[in-house]
Order: sequence, then structure tokens, then C-alpha cells
Amino acid sequence: MTTLAPVVGLPTRLAAPAPGWELSADVCVVGSGVAGLCVALHARAAGLSVAVVTKVRVDDGSTRWAQGGIAAVLDPADTPEAHARDTEVAGVGLCEPDAVSALVTEGPSRLHQLIDWGAAFDRDPSGRLLLTREGGHSADRIVHAGGDATGSEVQRALHAAVRSAPGITLVEHAMVLDLLADDAGRAAGVTLHVLGEGTEDGVGAVRARAVVLATGGMGQVYAATTNPSVSTGDGVALGLRAGAVATDLEFVQFHPTSLYLGPDARGQQPLVSEALRGEGAVLRDGAGERFMVGVHPLAELAPRDVVAKAITRVQLRDGVDHVWLDARSVPGLAQRFPTIVARCRAAGVDPVTDLVPVTPAAHYASGGLVTDLAGRTTVPGLYACGEVACTGVHGANRLASNSLLEGLVFAARIGDELARSLPPAMPARAAVAGTSGLLDPAGRRAVTETMSGRVAALRSGAGLAEATAQLGGLAAGLADGPGAAPGVPSWEATDLLTVASALAAAATARRETRGCHWREDHPDTEADWRVHLDVRLDADGALCLTRRPVGTPAVPPW
Repeated sequence: MTTLAPVVGLPTRLAAPAPGWELSADVCVVGSGVAGLCVALHARAAGLSVAVVTKVRVDDGSTRWAQGGIAAVLDPADTPEAHARDTEVAGVGLCEPDAVSALVTEGPSRLHQLIDWGAAFDRDPSGRLLLTREGGHSADRIVHAGGDATGSEVQRALHAAVRSAPGITLVEHAMVLDLLADDAGRAAGVTLHVLGEGTEDGVGAVRARAVVLATGGMGQVYAATTNPSVSTGDGVALGLRAGAVATDLEFVQFHPTSLYLGPDARGQQPLVSEALRGEGAVLRDGAGERFMVGVHPLAELAPRDVVAKAITRVQLRDGVDHVWLDARSVPGLAQRFPTIVARCRAAGVDPVTDLVPVTPAAHYASGGLVTDLAGRTTVPGLYACGEVACTGVHGANRLASNSLLEGLVFAARIGDELARSLPPAMPARAAVAGTSGLLDPAGRRAVTETMSGRVAALRSGAGLAEATAQLGGLAAGLADGPGAAPGVPSWEATDLLTVASALAAAATARRETRGCHWREDHPDTEADWRVHLDVRLDADGALCLTRRPVGTPAVPPW
């Protein structure tokens, strides 16, 4: 079944000047987090030249903000089957079994490879890796670095490895714009904007035999998120404009415990890792009562969607903006979690002696550009890895600490595929004409306020209809004229409008509650909705949705 979403007029190309400079490589990797840098290292090990394009500095993406750890079966008492079962329970029927199997069986060796690349994880006095537990896991299988600084250590190690690898060119402060394709429709590179390079506006091109999107998430589509400012959905938006299929976009994970900074807080919010709850911290309401007991057998360590919903219910019940995290009984809190303690203290809260105000915030996109087990999208020559991709691992709700692991495992699989099947370079064809209006940067706030007010942790048919109308009005304005002048603010605003429209369309179509998609007007999980909702953008800038049963491949052989 295919349906046309009400939002039309979205751009199929971003209005931008012609490239004034270019460089060439065998592989262009867009993004410099764990997924992108691991792909670059694997591609280089296969003897391929690599250009890594990153929106900020190589060490400044989403990965470094990860406080949680990496899940892998390292304890002899644990099993890959148990890890797979926990992943599938969290995913509420939408995980793809083959993808989960690849994750849990290949994960330990990829973790050890990361250690070989220089990452140092916490160990006990005998030198064994320390293992802890996080929400949704039935065993201790999470490794950490610096207590709550795993992402920072992973980023440091990979950055050092890439910097020391000949044949990898780094292009920093670059925003990717659109895909280049050859006459056969295969990816042949990207256009991008680099401040101060080439022409006055900085637009250039990277020509490549394959393009790997590893751009991270789309958290900035919401007014409050744990994601950094660069997470504006650029990869998913580029993929949609290039004709790629995205799926499971409605499943946005709201982290239960971001630090509440007041009613006017916007943008990136500090994360209070669930690792604290793994070490004994508990959630309390305004009366000091624990409210997770009886909600789920794992109480505060329930899957994130369960905890986020429970917090939201308490907030609605009591008419409050936050609940409280009580970490005062966690042994050695300041020593074990120095990053969290420092951020809380900077906000005027000392977790060692005080209750910490917390509230759910947009955290992770379980959906993205659909890929197969080799990381291939539906566009030949275009790959996706990490949060921008939907491998089928996460289903309706990502299990804690599976995200860094997914980047490690599927980056290696993409590297293997590139080594096997990279075709000769072909000239890029001229861009196909299409809609190209840009959203005025002033409209960005309307997008984020609409999404936070109507398409956040709690959704309803009426609210989604309002959101669709508001987003549709913004998109219709783009179709009526050239829109805003080209530049990073208008490109980001337009990418956010594109992914917001696709997300809202999928959330509207899925009339059930499943995982982190919560419809108050459809509160039950329905067997008929055990499907993926595939989204694509047609040549006229209209969103099309198709239901695809779990287990049905989305990516045909190239």
C-alpha cells in the first residue's frame, strides 16, 4: 500500500551555486563519528583513498557526547542469544533478525579491534574490562571509559588513528548538500560547502566511486535535544532528495533523563546517563515517591521508552515540567561519573547531595535511510552507517549502548563491501532539475516548536494533523518561489523541514503505540502494524509512504 503524505513542495535539490572547487577519492565518507571514522579506517585498510567530510572538526560530532558505553558479550556467563533477545524485546517486534544477529555475534571482535586502534576502557585491578548493566539488558555487558566519557575516548582513539593513516583526506567545517550521480544513477560524489574554500560561498564537490553517509541524527528537529547543534538531519534529507528510501522515522527515542534547565531551555541539553540508574540511582516524583516500581520488572532500568513514558505520565498527572533523579546513594559518584557531576554542578545542582531535575529530551533516531547488511541504501553507490542509517537492528526502540556497537559492526561490513565491489570511477552527470526552494532561517523555530509541541514523546491524531498542516504550509511556501538565499542557515532549516515532514508523516500513518512511538488515541500495539513504514520523496517534492512487512528486504541487489 502506498499513500501520499499531505506535505508537498519539499525540495529535491538544495539551491546552491555551482561547485567552485573539487577533490577526488575512491570513497567519500560524510561524518566523523564512530561510524564515519571506522568506515574510513576499513576502506583505507583495503587500499582505497578516502575523503572524510565533517560538518565541524573531526573530533566534534555526536560520538564524543555519548556517556553510555558499548554493549558486547564478553562475560562467559552471557550469550549472543541473550543480547539478541534483549535487543528484540526493546525493539517491540520491528527488529530485523539477521541484522541483530550480525550485531551481537560480530560485536565483541569489533570492540577488540577498537581497543587495538587505541581506545582505553575501564578495567578492574586485574586488568579485566569492567562490565556494567544499562536499561533493557539482562546481563552485565556494557563497557565504559572514564565512567561516563565513553564517547569522548572512542572519538579520541579513532581521531588519532585516522590522523596517522596516509591516504585519508580530512575536510572539516563542511556541510554536505546533495548527491552527485553518474549517467547510470550511481552515486559519484557530493556537493558541499566549506567555509573559506574555493568561491566566495565555499561550495565545492568531492568526486568519489562510493559515498558513505555517517552524518548522525536529526535531534535538532526538536526544541530540546541531547544532540549537538550539527545534528540537523542532513544525511537523511540528502538521501531523500537523491531518491533513497528512509524507514522507521517515527521511532525517535527520547532519553528519559536529560538535565532540566528550565522552561525556556532550547537546543542541546546535558544528558544524565542511565548508567547512574545502573548503579542504583532512582526516579522520584515531587512527593519523593519512586514511581517506576510496579511499572516494569526492571523498574528504573526498563527500556528507555518505558521510562520516558512513565516520566511523562507523572508530569502530566502532577502538572510539572520535570521529575527527580536521586543518585545520592551511588558509591563514589563524583569519581565514577565526573562529567555528569560537573555538568550538574555548572547548572547549580550537586548530585552528591541534591536531587537532580530531569525530563525526557529527543535523543536518538532509531530510523533512517534503510540499508541492507552491507550498508547499501536503495541508491546504487550510496551507503549509510550509524544513526543516519536504519539497519534493522533497533526496531521501534534502540536498546541502550547498541548504537556505538552498531557503528563498529556495520562500518566493518561496509569496508568489506567496498573492498569487494567498488566499480571504476564515472563522470558525474548534470544535476536533474527539480524543486529547490529554501526555507528562511527564521522558519526553523516554527519547525522545532511544531515538532516539540505535536510530534514529541506523546502524540495524538489531532496534534499530528496540526503539525502536518503547519509543516505543509512551510513547504508550500518553498514551492511558490526561490525562497531564502543559499547559505548554511537556510540549508539547515530546509533539511530540518524535510526530515520533520517525513517524521510527522510516518507518525501520523502509524495508528498504534509501539516502542518509542506513543499515540494516546491508539494506545495498543497492533499485530497489523508489525511493518516498517518506508518513506521516499518523489520528483515533485511529495512524500510517499509504503508499508513493508518485517523480514522483507528493502534494498534490491545493485
